[in-house]
Amino acid sequence: MTTLKFLDPDWTAKGDRRASVALRRLETLWFNTGSLCNITCANCYIESSPRNDRLAYLEPAEMAPFLDEIEAMGLGTSEIGFTGGEPFLNRSMPVLAAMALERGFSVLILTNAMRPMQRPRVEEALLALKALHGERLRLRVSLDHFTAELHDRERGEGSFAKAAEGLAWLSAEGFALSVAGRTRWGEAEAEGRAGYARLFAELGVALDARSHHDLVLFPEMDETVEVPEITTACWGILKLSPDAMMCASSRMVVKRKGADRPAVLPCTLLPYDARFEMGATLGESMKADGGQFAAGAVKLNHHNCAKFCVLGGGSCSG
Repeated sequence: MTTLKFLDPDWTAKGDRRASVALRRLETLWFNTGSLCNITCANCYIESSPRNDRLAYLEPAEMAPFLDEIEAMGLGTSEIGFTGGEPFLNRSMPVLAAMALERGFSVLILTNAMRPMQRPRVEEALLALKALHGERLRLRVSLDHFTAELHDRERGEGSFAKAAEGLAWLSAEGFALSVAGRTRWGEAEAEGRAGYARLFAELGVALDARSHHDLVLFPEMDETVEVPEITTACWGILKLSPDAMMCASSRMVVKRKGADRPAVLPCTLLPYDARFEMGATLGESMKADGGQFAAGAVKLNHHNCAKFCVLGGGSCSG
């Protein structure tokens, strides 16, 4: 990747005006529960692993002020999302979900559905939350491919079987579900969806692989791949609206290891880049000015902005 790209917040390496995205409405607020994971994937955008603790475990007392802000500012946020690492490694995950659900939000938890989720204490807590809140609690399970061979090539031997077991349990217990796959395998989308349909039938999972809600296929995030920078002219060329980008409707909260308090970022895809910190509160994030931001608008000054969101059409929200 050309080193001169994605450096200046206002101008591309070719001297064109860089595109930006204003916050239209805060529909989803994401919380990163911590970067630790029970497995190490071959290509993880956040580099999660059993040893990566660069993002600390989020605690309930750290999340509560952001939920208070949503109410106090009248933001109309409908969804709280939780991502990691693996969220269920954080022992506070059931409490965090309960806090959001009790305030009337829908909750989306991204999980690999493996051993951390399958612990009896966690399963019991999830069943209790479902009994109280029904389909306002949703889980999205990561299955990188519909075959064990390719999924395990990414996530390690035996990971497919364990994730499939967790997915089947969630479906059997009646949880609101979806599955996230990846498009890195060179298959046509129709071929991929047909493969997942066979898998869902084999597992007895009540999902429709033809539905873009039930099965989300994400573009790959690989910073070694050359991608063009996004200019203001690209919206017209690509026939896209900046309002369709993830950062037009979401923000993410992270707690960096050793930090005194959490920080607000534009989205889930930029966990470590300090240039994209927008403040310590939602209010500060909407007033951020200068550098990467102008009154809360996000300048698309990162490889993932171009590869995943604009050109890939990806969005982590439900």
